[in-house]
Amino acid sequence: MKTVFDKTTRDELTGRIATLNENSKAAWGKMNVYQALKHCTLWDEWVQSDKDNKQAFIGRLFGRMVLKKVLKDEAPLARNTPTLPELRIKETSGDIESEKKKWIALISEYAHFSNPSFVHPFFGKMTKEQVGQMAYKHADHHLRQFNA
Repeated sequence: MKTVFDKTTRDELTGRIATLNENSKAAWGKMNVYQALKHCTLWDEWVQSDKDNKQAFIGRLFGRMVLKKVLKDEAPLARNTPTLPELRIKETSGDIESEKKKWIALISEYAHFSNPSFVHPFFGKMTKEQVGQMAYKHADHHLRQFNA
C-alpha cells in the first residue's frame, strides 16, 4: 500500500501536483483547481498539526469499520467522498502557484512526521501507518479529480 512516508511516493505526488494549472478542469465534484489545492494544503496542515481533534459520535459507531474498508487495498477513494465542513473552501479564486508550493512543501514534511496523537473526527485515533496511507489516498483522490 502506498504511503506518504515513502520518498518515492512523495516524489510521485509532488510531480503530479506540479502539473496542475489554472486550466486544470475537474473530472467530478464541485471544487475548481484552486479550491482543491487550498483544501489539500489545509488537510495536510491539519494532519501534521497537534490540534486536539475529537471523534464525532457517528465516527465512534462506524469510523473504524469504514477506515478498515478504505485502507484494505490500493483502490482510490470514491468520487464525491464527503469532506469535513472546516475543510470546505468557499473562495473560488486565489494564487494557484502559491498553493501548489505550499502543498508540495507539506508533502515533503511527511518525511519528518511526528503526530502520534492524531485523531480523525470520523475515523478516530489512527496509527502512523494509517495516516501515511490515508494521506496518500487523499492526495491521489484530488489529483485524479484533475487528471494529474
